[in-house]
Amino acid sequence: MPSRISVIIPAFNEEKSIGLVLDALPQSLIHEIIVVDNNSTDNTARSAIEKGARVVAEHKRGYGSACLKGISVLDNPDIVVFLDGDFSDYPEEIVKLVEPIESGEMDFVLGSRMILPESRSALLPQSRYGNQLAVFLMRLFFKHQFTDLGPFRAIRYESLKAIAMQDTNFGWTVEMQIKAVKKGLRILEIPVKYRERVGVSKITGTFSGTIKAGTKIIYTIFKYFFSIFYQ
Repeated sequence: MPSRISVIIPAFNEEKSIGLVLDALPQSLIHEIIVVDNNSTDNTARSAIEKGARVVAEHKRGYGSACLKGISVLDNPDIVVFLDGDFSDYPEEIVKLVEPIESGEMDFVLGSRMILPESRSALLPQSRYGNQLAVFLMRLFFKHQFTDLGPFRAIRYESLKAIAMQDTNFGWTVEMQIKAVKKGLRILEIPVKYRERVGVSKITGTFSGTIKAGTKIIYTIFKYFFSIFYQ
């Protein structure tokens, strides 16, 4: 029996790209596509609805807030995929992410943009350097070698519930990875293709966004490291 695959796409002002993302998804393999409109000021929601996606609103801005909203309305899937709405990833590669989970070999599969040279070069320099620092700290503190904090990822639904995600903004991706390690989930990184996004990044596309995101990511890593001593 095929797995029930749910896709959550957090989106803030992505009217120019969300349709491209939805068109590229292998929709015949997907149980539901949830676009979380994170208080956009453009026509993101309308564009997604026109492409047949289910759209829910999350008025509290923040990447994690949007993802948490999407989780709250899931229709009992087997696997949950998280994908950005900016068309920087290749949505058709969802098949590669879910296969190791469907086969029963893995619980959490992360699409890494840092393995293929052409994907790595498409990342902004601040993203590459920030990734390198974050994965170094995770290896040092949690003894697991990641290569990326990429947002394109798939996780078994039961595992997602078990790690009890909480972060509401920039710490979301690193929180999931740390909790997956601490819970003993079977984790796999696979190379995925990556390209320059449509439009300007709301995070690494600005100096203030880069500083805020970097600070929160480092804070999250240290928070979960020091929490070990208070358990």
